[in-house]
Amino acid sequence: MSHFGFSVRGTDGRARLGTLTTPHGEVETPAFMPVGTQGSVKATLHRDLESIGASIILGNTYHLFLRPGDERIARFGGLHAFIGWDRPILTDSGGYQVFSLAERRVIREEGAEFQSHLDGSRHLLTPERATDIQARLGSDIQMVFDECLAYPATHADAASSMERSVRWAARCRARLETLRQGPPPDVTVTNPGQAQFGIVQGGVFQDLRDASADATVALGFEGYAIGGLSVGEPVDVMYSVVEGTAARLPQGQPRYLMGAGTPQDLVECVARGIDMFDCVMPTRHARNGQLFTSQGRLNIKNARYADDLSPLDPECGCYTCRRHTRAYLRHLYVAGEMSAAALNTLHNLTFYLDTMQRIRDAIAFRSFETFRQGFHRSLSSLSTEP
Repeated sequence: MSHFGFSVRGTDGRARLGTLTTPHGEVETPAFMPVGTQGSVKATLHRDLESIGASIILGNTYHLFLRPGDERIARFGGLHAFIGWDRPILTDSGGYQVFSLAERRVIREEGAEFQSHLDGSRHLLTPERATDIQARLGSDIQMVFDECLAYPATHADAASSMERSVRWAARCRARLETLRQGPPPDVTVTNPGQAQFGIVQGGVFQDLRDASADATVALGFEGYAIGGLSVGEPVDVMYSVVEGTAARLPQGQPRYLMGAGTPQDLVECVARGIDMFDCVMPTRHARNGQLFTSQGRLNIKNARYADDLSPLDPECGCYTCRRHTRAYLRHLYVAGEMSAAALNTLHNLTFYLDTMQRIRDAIAFRSFETFRQGFHRSLSSLSTEP
C-alpha cells in the first residue's frame, strides 16, 4: 500500500497524535469525519467544509449503490470526481443498514438481502459486492461488510453475529486482494491506493471483542474499527468496551470508533486510544435546532432567545457566530427557512472540528488530562436544554 500510511507522532497517556496518509491527502488524528451519506454533508457546501478544516468525510455504500449507482459514479472517475471533493473520503460498507433497516432485510451466510427504501426493489449485498461497490466509488478507505447487532443481545447471539462478521471480513479481504491483482472487466477500480479497514464486533461482551479483534487483526487490514456501539448500551459500558478493545489493536495502525460521537464521547474515547470518529449527531442536531456550544447544548427554538442579541457562542469564530444573533437564528428556525439548517450545521461542525483541534494540541503539549477535565467542566456548567 504505497499510497496509504499511518504514523503515531506523539502520545499522552493512551491518547495518540497521528497522521493518516491517503491518496487524496493527509489527515491529522484524532479526527472527526462529517457524515456525507449520499455524497453530501446535509445542509453544507464543500466550500464551507474546507473552510472549517474538514480533512475527511464519510460516504455510505448502501445509499450510493441505490442512487445514483456505483457504476455511474465509476464512469465519472469515482466519488471524489463525482461530488467535487479532492480530500480523503471513507466509505462505510452498508453494514449499519443491516442494523438500522431491520424491517427491510434478511441475514444469511451469503449476505444481507435488502428491500430498497426508495422503490421496494430487493438487492443482495454480500461481502464481495460491498467490496466491489466501494472499489468503484474509489474512497480512500473502504470498510468491510459486517453485521451490527442490536442492543441488548444475549452472549450466544452476539457470538454468532461476531463470528459471521469475521467470516465476512475474510471474504472482503480476499476480494480486495483479487481486485488489487487485476480486477474483472465489470469492476472499475477508481482508486488503486484504496485501503481497507476491518471491524471488531462482539456486542458488550469483552471476551467476544477480544476474539473478534484477534481474528480480524490476523486478516491483515490497513486499519481497524470498533463497530456495534452507541446502539443503546449505557455510556459507561461503551467506554469500557472501547478501552478494552482499543488496547487489543495494533499500536502502529489507525483505530476508528464507528458512529459514536457526543462531544464528551470524542474526548473520552481519545483518552482510550481512538484516532478516528464519525457521527450524524452534529448535522442532525443542527437541523433540529440543537446547537453545541462551549458551555453546553442550546435549543435555539426556545422562546427565551427571541430577543437575545448575543452570538450563539461567544467563544466560537465560525461564520454563524460572527455574523448572527441567537434571536435571528431562532427566527430562521421557527420560520422554517433553509438557511437555519445551513447556519446551524456550519456551527455544529465547527464546534466538533475545533474540539478535535484542541484535543490534538493538548496531546502535543502533553496536557490532555488537564484539557479533558476542563472540557467536561465547561459543558456541565450549562445544563442541556429540552
